[in-house]
Amino acid sequence: MLTDEKDQFYFAPMEGITGYLFRNEFHRQFDTNHEITKYFGPFVAATREGLTKSRDQKDVDPQNNQGITLVPQLLGNSGEYAIPYLEKFEELGYGEVNLNIGCPYGTVVSKKKGAGLLAQTELLENYLEAIFAWKDRIGSTLSVSVKTRSGMNRHEEWEELLEIYNQYPLSELILHPRIGTDLYANHPQTQDFAYAVSHSKHTLCYNGDLFTKEDFGEMKQLFPENTRWMFGRGLLVNPSLLREIQGGPAISREEFLNYQDNITNNYVNQKWGDKTVLFKMKELWNYWQYLFKSQDRESGNSVEENTREPEYYLKKIRKAQRVSEYERAVWELVGSCEITTENGFGRRGYRMK
Repeated sequence: MLTDEKDQFYFAPMEGITGYLFRNEFHRQFDTNHEITKYFGPFVAATREGLTKSRDQKDVDPQNNQGITLVPQLLGNSGEYAIPYLEKFEELGYGEVNLNIGCPYGTVVSKKKGAGLLAQTELLENYLEAIFAWKDRIGSTLSVSVKTRSGMNRHEEWEELLEIYNQYPLSELILHPRIGTDLYANHPQTQDFAYAVSHSKHTLCYNGDLFTKEDFGEMKQLFPENTRWMFGRGLLVNPSLLREIQGGPAISREEFLNYQDNITNNYVNQKWGDKTVLFKMKELWNYWQYLFKSQDRESGNSVEENTREPEYYLKKIRKAQRVSEYERAVWELVGSCEITTENGFGRRGYRMK
């Protein structure tokens, strides 16, 4: 066992993936002992219209999140637009809201939101100032945490950004020590987290590339005083990761197949149609593909279609046009290939389209 009783584990928000249907199935099958302290919802974008989108309303509806601690996440850069959302979240009974100041994708950054806000320090300060002034004005007990990166363009931005965060009573500071322009390339710069450990006034949480129990063990050794850890892609690839970290068994074929089947059925039951269901399931296979043993693409060996390698079945999954066709390909893959949790994420594979 790599953990101690003080460690807290969070499930990171993944836009378009970790909505309530997914969260509930993960919790039902892999979080029965409440190993996950908090689930962070995919960001809700603050607009002048307020919380009117049906998808956002359903995702933060307490009735759809029973048995878990959900933290809604807000993406914005304007107190004027953000405050009505904070009021609504508090009205719904939430005790914490997380501010997304780290999303690195171009459509977000171009609007000076997410990681794009990190390059606009005056706008960032005005945003935080408006939110905490509102809290003080009405006596709100809503906790406000921040999920951030080390900067937008340079790691040298981190010292100034941390000084800004230190001015406000954040309930928690979650740091993914990459910069916005990295997207998910390069490696997290642990020296940025070390700087936060030495200089932050806030409770810290580490986020970034925790893909295997060995990854967690290395970070735990590097930062033994840290007790809060956020897992994202690692839990998408391997839903039994926290169980393994705590000394339990890796996911079995039967567990995976039941998990995958239930998520598929949850989506089918929404009456979305095959195209939408398959889009969402193929997105998950961008992660699940790493669970299955495969020839090393870098070895130069060709992979013949009749060798029952994972790539053969993954190709069938990728090409499936109907849910029934997709399900047959999944069953063939799981029945023919061994599961491994040693790959983590990003070792090999291709994008599902």
